[in-house]
Amino acid sequence: MASKRESLNKELIFLILQYLDDEKFKDTVHKLERESRVFFNMKHFEDMVFDGKWDEVERYISAFTKMEDNRNSMKIFFEIRKQKYLEALDKQDRAKAVDILVKELRVFSQCSEELFNEITRLLTLDNFRENEQLSNYIDAKTARTVMMNELKRLIETNPVFHEKLQFPSIKGRLQTLLEQSLNFQHSLCQNPMQNPDPDTRTLFVDHKCRRSNNSFPPANVSNQPMGPALRAEGFLPIGANGPLQPAPAPVQNPFTTWMPNPSPLTHPTASGGTIGLSVHTNPAAILNGPQDSGARPIGISDRMILPGTNPGPSYSPAFNMIDELPKTVARTLNQGSTPISMNFHPIQQTLLLVGTQAGEIGLWEVGSGEKLVGRNFDIWDIEAISMILKAALTKDPHVSVNRIIWSPDGFLFGVAYSKHMVQLYAYHGGNDIRPHLEIDSHVGSVNDLAFAKPMKKLSIITCGDDKTIKVWDAASGTKQYTFEGHEAPVYSVCPHNKDNVHFLFSTSLDGKIKAWLYDTMGSRVDYVAPGRRCTTMAYSADGKRLFSCGTSEAGESHIVEWNEMEGVVKRTYQGFFKRSLGVVQFDMTKNQFLAAGDDHSIKFWDVDNVNLLTSINAGGDLPASPRLCFNKDGTLLAVAACYNRIKILATVDGLRLLDTTKSHSLIPSRISSENVAKNGDTRNLENVTPRLIEEVNSMKIWKLTEINEPAQFRSLRLPVRVKTDKILRLIYTNSGNAVLGLASNALHLLWKWPRSELNLSGKATTKDHPQLCQPASGILMTNDLTDARPKEAVPCFALSKNDSYLLSASGGKISLFNMMTFKTMATIMCPPPAATYLAFVPEDNNIIAIGMDDSTIQISNVRTDKVMRKLEGHSKRVTSLAFSNVLNLLVSSGADAQIIVWNYDKWEKEKSTFLQIPAGKTPAVLSDTQVQFHQDQIHFLAVHETQLAIYETTKLECVNQWVVRESSAPISHASFSCDSQLVYAGFLDGCVCIFGASTLQLQCCIKPTAYLPSDFSSTVYPYVIAAHPQEHNQFALGLTDGGVYVFEPLDSEGKWGIPPPVANGSSRSFPTVPQVVASSSHQPQG
Repeated sequence: MASKRESLNKELIFLILQYLDDEKFKDTVHKLERESRVFFNMKHFEDMVFDGKWDEVERYISAFTKMEDNRNSMKIFFEIRKQKYLEALDKQDRAKAVDILVKELRVFSQCSEELFNEITRLLTLDNFRENEQLSNYIDAKTARTVMMNELKRLIETNPVFHEKLQFPSIKGRLQTLLEQSLNFQHSLCQNPMQNPDPDTRTLFVDHKCRRSNNSFPPANVSNQPMGPALRAEGFLPIGANGPLQPAPAPVQNPFTTWMPNPSPLTHPTASGGTIGLSVHTNPAAILNGPQDSGARPIGISDRMILPGTNPGPSYSPAFNMIDELPKTVARTLNQGSTPISMNFHPIQQTLLLVGTQAGEIGLWEVGSGEKLVGRNFDIWDIEAISMILKAALTKDPHVSVNRIIWSPDGFLFGVAYSKHMVQLYAYHGGNDIRPHLEIDSHVGSVNDLAFAKPMKKLSIITCGDDKTIKVWDAASGTKQYTFEGHEAPVYSVCPHNKDNVHFLFSTSLDGKIKAWLYDTMGSRVDYVAPGRRCTTMAYSADGKRLFSCGTSEAGESHIVEWNEMEGVVKRTYQGFFKRSLGVVQFDMTKNQFLAAGDDHSIKFWDVDNVNLLTSINAGGDLPASPRLCFNKDGTLLAVAACYNRIKILATVDGLRLLDTTKSHSLIPSRISSENVAKNGDTRNLENVTPRLIEEVNSMKIWKLTEINEPAQFRSLRLPVRVKTDKILRLIYTNSGNAVLGLASNALHLLWKWPRSELNLSGKATTKDHPQLCQPASGILMTNDLTDARPKEAVPCFALSKNDSYLLSASGGKISLFNMMTFKTMATIMCPPPAATYLAFVPEDNNIIAIGMDDSTIQISNVRTDKVMRKLEGHSKRVTSLAFSNVLNLLVSSGADAQIIVWNYDKWEKEKSTFLQIPAGKTPAVLSDTQVQFHQDQIHFLAVHETQLAIYETTKLECVNQWVVRESSAPISHASFSCDSQLVYAGFLDGCVCIFGASTLQLQCCIKPTAYLPSDFSSTVYPYVIAAHPQEHNQFALGLTDGGVYVFEPLDSEGKWGIPPPVANGSSRSFPTVPQVVASSSHQPQG
């Protein structure tokens, strides 16, 4: 009763707030908001922030949260007070700034003394914009806008504000309640019909009709007490659709500290597998979950809804909403056996993985309708599997796929089978898939598989019929955790994280949902899902809303949205009118639409409305509960159809995507969909001879792509207004909107692309010209050449992660530049020795590794200008440095062709080797060697004038090598593309060659005649190459004549040539693993 009264009191306050707002009592409205704390008025808060009314801002926010409530709350107060402080500094009001610092900001020193000291140091600067983090500060108005966006995020993800940010739609509701009350009172009058329009003079006492002078008592009046008034027809009892039952009082447990924050890694939703359940800050809500009376979960209506009736308010969606759904059948793929699980590639959105009932895995390019790969289940290492599995396969060799899914970066995909096994494949583009890991993971069926990064390294999570969940290292296959506690086979898993707290949810066939941290403390959640059977759960892509779909043993299906804070069902979607045949699967796209396969059709819902938005049958021939999955952008929807087919449905944008992909299909089809049998397993139906003939023919017709003329690709020479010499260093900014070069005369050149009609993104492109940047002050970024020896100097630079600061040297001191103002902030490390290479340590922008010309590597703190460690091992100057923040290793190379691996936790030497110089090759005495990490952070590229080589870091073994022919010019420089699928290499004869990174096979060659003038000198060649950080087909060249070019393939091609066919066993390649942690900066520094 107390909980119900509390809920009604809250609703009454909302009604009063609405009334006060309607009557324009603004001050009273906001005072009641503060005192009642039921509604946080974001618009009012935003207005105060933009007006700079800081005292009122703090007074308002303080009514809802205190600084010590949680981390988000502390950040909110810090951002507000920091802005006050900066505005005081900007107005040169030092006294006020000091007052704010001492009285309001000092409290944060308890959390971070270093941060407080840095804020204090701003008082010593003439302009606080000289600080790296504040260099982009423009003015108070702009800064308030930026801060308000951050405050909104902090408030929306702060559990304290949960359910306080939305005002219910109740305009006019108070008036309606008054009228209903008066009508009810009037119905209790002795003769209500005599006065159809009751005379109401006051609300303070109950209404009673005054007796009319002409009135007579009604006939047959009984003196018996009047019974209760009849309820108006069509109205339900007040509790039928009332507020959900609140959760019990909080119980302290580790979940209490979890703070909602959208996850950067959301478990994809797809047929045949799990999606996810989030954690909310109210631990009791998690521990107790949806309250269950034994009949149905709370929140599911008690009303009986008959087929054909409208289960809720009328819903007339806008035409363009339905038009955003993929409804047009654009492709039909013949898989050959029944599709069980499907998943689109996270980046290449027309690549579709399919797992089937016959145990086959298929990889389709849906744009062209080509089946790139088809493989049947096979044990890779028969000696390694358990005797239980051997016995099971002997008894029944049939194996089906339960789940197939890409890793988040698309470098790996995993397959969960119906018997024991999980297999992981490495994907190298096109039709190139290679076995990576095979794990005998569970006894019985492996029911689901997911990827996560709970320990900053990619892990695989599996569950199975043996009632366990297991976590495995994706690189080695080592088991990390086993979670036990379910009493039935585990049906699905869902990894998730919030505020860097990683956890996973699991559902079992008895309908139980459990949550686990990555420890040995057991499950933190144990409750029952709607349907009490097979359930999958999913977050919206932004991580803010949680949904689940389940089917009971009796065939009753449910799609619901959850109230995370209360642990109860918030919204139940209507539309399952019949008993489902099979388990209904669902998926979600654009944070807006839900889709589920039911009743031989695909049904769609708008997430904000419980009523069915629309349903389609996709031309018919759909099974009772078709499997389905969206691609990342929601422009394509794959639907499993009858007769072993898959229908690809598309939006208008999806049709364009398919047509574009079809026009430049990357790989010739190895397996034609027409040749696949329509029914049953195809493993015994393949004709070996045609496949061999096809492979031989493809080898014969393949030809190296040569670009000899400007019309064959897109190139752009960047404008230069100042005299420049040879470009010795070149890099894109991390944002991808600018190119930075360092010339031999120590001058830096920065080209930046503005936003325009031709370039809406503002990224570097060959379609629009950039501007050569120069501040109004006229300052040029030029390195200090004091004590430098120009002829021996080796220029180098490194750019900070946020593109704000540049460290650079040209044989003299190392200069620290502000990239906004071009001002020199400081100079350090006076030679000798001189710096020859610079690289930031991944975890700390203040720590740099400096390669020196005396063969040492110095680890230095830029802020204090102190050398922390000195590493010795090379015999000649250090020419390159590269960090792996996955392996915690530093790789260095020298002019002596030596490569050394260092552990940068302890700064100790681990391994070393020398490049394998080919026989007959005599490199220069001081020949530079460059190293650059692959995106997987495990392999690296070594570049020498004689070769390109790929090394595995931990063993320091060369796994692939391409050697320059005797008649060819030496290599000048090379770089991975941003996705590490290509290697761009420049040569001393002016050629630029493009190799496939996995095999180091040449696939495209750009001749100097294609980009240099007809009278070009033989001394002009690409001295340095830089790859765009986001566009994998774009790169830039720095030439020996001071020119800088940007290259891209033609739109009609979309790629740099076609990789040569790989005959079985004819070429070597390295077995890459996925990118387990994103590199702080994939680009090489220098």
